[in-house]
Amino acid sequence: MSILLRDIVIMGILFVYKAVGEPVSLCKIQTNPEFPVLSKEGDLTIGGVFSIHSTITQPSLFFTERPKILQCTSINIREFRFAQTMIFAIQEINENQDLLPNISIGYRIYDNCASTLSSMRAVMALMNGEELTLGKSCSGQSAVHAIIGESESSSTIVLTRTIGPFQIPVISHSATCECLSNRKEYPSFFRTIASDLYQSRALAQLVKNFGWTWVGAVNSDSDYGNNGMAIFLSAAEEEGVCVEYTEKFDRAEPKKLLKVVEVIKKSTARVIVAFLAHVEMNNLLEQLSLHNITGRQFIGVEAWITADSLVTPTSYRVLGGALGFAVQKANISGLEEFLVRGFWETGFPCNQKNNKASLTKCKENKDIMELRDNEDDVMELRYSTNIYKAIYALAYSLHSILNCSIGQACKKKVEVKPWEVVEALKNVNFTIKNGDKVWFDNTGAAVARYEIVNWQYGGNETVQFKPVGYYDASLTSGKRFVLDREAIMWPQGTKELPVSVCSKSCRPGTHKVLQKGKPVCCFDCIACAVGEFSNSIDSIDCKKCPEAYWSNQNRDACIPKDVEFLSFNEVMGKILLIFSVFGLLLTLLVSTLYLSNKNTPLVKANNSELSFLLLFSLSLCFLCSLTFIGKPTNWSCKLRHTAFGITFVLCISCILGKTIVVLMAFKATLPGNNMMKWFGPAQQRLTVLFFTFIQVIIFCILWITINPPIPYKNMNYYMEKVILECDLGSPFWFWVVLGYIGLLAFLCFVLAFLARKLPDSFNEAKHITFSMLIFCAVWLTFIPAYVSSPGKFTVAVEIFAILASSYGILFCIFAPKCYILVIKPEINTKKHLLGKTQC
Repeated sequence: MSILLRDIVIMGILFVYKAVGEPVSLCKIQTNPEFPVLSKEGDLTIGGVFSIHSTITQPSLFFTERPKILQCTSINIREFRFAQTMIFAIQEINENQDLLPNISIGYRIYDNCASTLSSMRAVMALMNGEELTLGKSCSGQSAVHAIIGESESSSTIVLTRTIGPFQIPVISHSATCECLSNRKEYPSFFRTIASDLYQSRALAQLVKNFGWTWVGAVNSDSDYGNNGMAIFLSAAEEEGVCVEYTEKFDRAEPKKLLKVVEVIKKSTARVIVAFLAHVEMNNLLEQLSLHNITGRQFIGVEAWITADSLVTPTSYRVLGGALGFAVQKANISGLEEFLVRGFWETGFPCNQKNNKASLTKCKENKDIMELRDNEDDVMELRYSTNIYKAIYALAYSLHSILNCSIGQACKKKVEVKPWEVVEALKNVNFTIKNGDKVWFDNTGAAVARYEIVNWQYGGNETVQFKPVGYYDASLTSGKRFVLDREAIMWPQGTKELPVSVCSKSCRPGTHKVLQKGKPVCCFDCIACAVGEFSNSIDSIDCKKCPEAYWSNQNRDACIPKDVEFLSFNEVMGKILLIFSVFGLLLTLLVSTLYLSNKNTPLVKANNSELSFLLLFSLSLCFLCSLTFIGKPTNWSCKLRHTAFGITFVLCISCILGKTIVVLMAFKATLPGNNMMKWFGPAQQRLTVLFFTFIQVIIFCILWITINPPIPYKNMNYYMEKVILECDLGSPFWFWVVLGYIGLLAFLCFVLAFLARKLPDSFNEAKHITFSMLIFCAVWLTFIPAYVSSPGKFTVAVEIFAILASSYGILFCIFAPKCYILVIKPEINTKKHLLGKTQC
């Protein structure tokens, strides 16, 4: 049975006896009292608990004899400095005539040897004192009015919960666990350091600031480490930082430590967030050095980032370049001189002139005496400021309770109750001599202010904790973080920022696709689809380009789509232009030839008036094709279709008139038939005018008025370009116009076919039949070609149909006549024509 457990059992038995009415003559300590390492009497006493030794040797526990006293080894210089700083602050207050002028403060400082068991014994000793017998009542005043400690959160939780019912205030200088902010559970707890709530969140922000999205996490298996890591993991998730692994171990678990080392060795994360107490960090550092695991970027917390105990000849290989949050350096005048000389003169005056008690004390603490000339860590005092503030906060609280004032003595006879000190601490607000303000928020903590330090090589196998920035939670969100990136030295002495990502960033033009079964930071970069883009790094998805735009080759921007239309500048446009102009020139040439031979029998015999009108309409047909070339506009879209409809109806009407004349002329040669007088020149003109008028008025004007053709950007046929075309407005009217032309052509073909073998030398029926056959064949072929042709080829097909049918009419009807007029003028006589049956 342990000493602590035995004490508790004995106390329980005493309470039971008292409860059942058995008399208890004296209230006494059942074992020998615990004596402090350092102490001094005073009117008011402040207790202190520090881990002056860091290792405890557990004695063998037999039930046949009293357990031996715990053996503490391995001096912790850092914790020893804390005790020295406490004594310095108390001594300074005792010498101050303005603060507690006639009151002396004493101290009782215990060593808990980094053990919860020893910590409990120290707490009991602080409350009970050193007297073996207290009398018949155990409800007396506590031996101390407040307690400074402890350094670690787990031990502080034990301490605070133990003395909680007695309302003795506890002020910690470095217990940062957010769990201690609960005022219901810890109403008498205060701290001159900020809660881990701020540090953990700041760690996540620091990691994200450097672009590290893939990190490992290791923490102490304690209240401090578990609570701090839980807050960090939550903040990291909010910041978009993924944690590859989360491992924890306790200083008394070597097997778990080896597992942590193995995980770190196999991991791909190059950044490790170490939320460890300095003892656990020292254990981890030893194993990492032993396994030669270097090159990792460590992100540390205030508990170890500036711990001198970690600095060894081999530690820089592992922790070089480490970055983390540290408590600000102490800047208290007189403290350094006291730590080096003043403390030893007052606390351990170990020379031959001293009394026997002092010499005995020096002998019992001979391992501490070895530090007498140690000055190595004096320059790196950080938590000492917090201890200094804690002592002064208690002094100001006692000052107000005792109604002290400048120039007047304090009321010594006033009994100071612990709960009064607790209430007074809630209202303290003062400034220490280095300019720092001291006050506690509603959770009993100080404002979060951290220095960001970097492990850098200082020469001669030394390490510097170089400040490279700061974090101040009291400032606005945009000003809390300040970093000097240029001053940071990264692992292995490089100035190049380490990279720690599960997947490299996706460049613009790609988007992230999560890898199945892995965290969100592990992804593949997939190129954006055609017509989509992403213009930022690590896009979650791609955006569609606006309707008239298209993604470029890299898929990182949208560019205007190529606009396609049949242009005069391209080869196809130029070829069609040449054929149109050539057809027009041929038509004008034929017209000129006909005009120069208008009085010859051949021209007169073939109805010269309708021939000239037909040539004029063919000229318009050739010109009409030009309106289809070029960029579509409002007027060109209306013009091209109406011109096409009118000119071709005019052309076919003239041919139809010629065909009717042939038929009428044959009928007129029969005996007793006088039909030619009913279809003379006037009737021929009216026929042409009538058929054309139907197209102009009924179709073209109605089409343009009701639903006219307009320019249209067709983005559906091609994804990568815009087809600029003329929307028909109403396809119905287009096919009506085309159908009307086809109807006239078909009628003309039938009549010409019927009249092709009539015995008349003036008969043009054969030529008209052949021309209409070509015309109909061209336009019947046009329909499927028009429907299936893409983009500008649709327009090209329409132009080709116009030119082909126009050339067909021109050559079939006029080429034979031109041949006679030019090559065979000798047969261009009335006598010859009357004796022939063919043209």
